[in-house]
Amino acid sequence: MIYSMTGYAARTLDLDGGALNIELKSVNSRYLDFQFRVCEELRVAESALRELFGARLARGKLECRLGFSAAFARVRQTALNADLLRQLRDFEAQVRGELPEAAPLTVNDVLRWPGMFEEDSLDGERLVSAALELARAALDDFTASRAREGAKLAAVILERVRRMRELVREVEPRIPAAQAAFQEKLKQRLAEALGTADDERIRQEVAVFAVRIDVAEELARLSTHLDEVERVLAAGGACGKRLDFLMQELNREANTLGSKSVVTEVSQTAMELKLLIEQMREQIQNLE
Repeated sequence: MIYSMTGYAARTLDLDGGALNIELKSVNSRYLDFQFRVCEELRVAESALRELFGARLARGKLECRLGFSAAFARVRQTALNADLLRQLRDFEAQVRGELPEAAPLTVNDVLRWPGMFEEDSLDGERLVSAALELARAALDDFTASRAREGAKLAAVILERVRRMRELVREVEPRIPAAQAAFQEKLKQRLAEALGTADDERIRQEVAVFAVRIDVAEELARLSTHLDEVERVLAAGGACGKRLDFLMQELNREANTLGSKSVVTEVSQTAMELKLLIEQMREQIQNLE
């Protein structure tokens, strides 16, 4: 299966004390990069998340947002810390016994005292376990979205491959006749230019030039590289870097084809091939 580096997924999991929510989104990148935005309650899960994502993804810049929203009912269950309140009362009595003129604690002072409010404590281990379970489910959705996008990209690339094969098939049969006609014209011009040169010298010069403008090898290599593109796409997996290399090779052959061209048909074909290669390269930049 072919995977795009672009994907998105979001999930929510309801718990007794609130709700976990996760969002995954990615864009293309040369390497595998992670960016985490995790709430404090789940900061300890970041390492496990990194390991989980790293086992399933090969390339791309992934942003993971993981948060926990406490339920309103749970927030309302806050209460004063009775033990701390008694300690403050005893400390105040002790201080005022030594310093009778010291100002007494106000209600506002007491309520602002660190640790004065008790909340229903979260089970940290259970919360992390639930977060990882949610992350696995979201990762399944995320991978599926990348697979759907990858299938579309592969279809676009294969359509360009098909068109390139058509161009090669259309121009290949016409090349020998076109080159022969050009060689004959060249022979006449050489004869006119050289004047006294014998026919053997002219034939040698034309033969050398004919070798230089022969594009059969370039056309054969183009077909071979296109075969490899189809094979890589059929094999699936992380193939973006391999396909990018093949685009370089295809572009090299198209450039050589254009530079050797002595007829308009071949020049136009070389230009169309380069355009199709560039279109494929743009799509390949998004493949894992």
